[in-house]
Amino acid sequence: MRMAIERRYPGRPQEQSMNGKRLGSNFDDSLETEGLREAATAVAAKRVIAFQLASAMHAKGLTKAGMARRMGTSRAALERLLDPDNSSVTLLTLQNAARAVGGKLEIRFTQASA
Repeated sequence: MRMAIERRYPGRPQEQSMNGKRLGSNFDDSLETEGLREAATAVAAKRVIAFQLASAMHAKGLTKAGMARRMGTSRAALERLLDPDNSSVTLLTLQNAARAVGGKLEIRFTQASA
């Protein structure tokens, strides 16, 4: 059971569980507690990729049909790539998309923050 026990900021109660620990100290902690952080990060990354690709297509004046032709794929496959909610994308598809707009795909692993 959560209850608002103090107001640090007007209109924003801090929530505390019955065992006295603060809940939701920040969004990342909340996602981690619920076991949703990895999935949320993947969805966010896919949305960024879809946005960047659509922006690059617009900058190059490419239609979806033209982009699909440059990638050597179907328009339906491109639609899946541009769908921010569809997370099933292969590295090869991403590489082909990057090349089609005159870019290159870069993937990095970074140290996780504690």
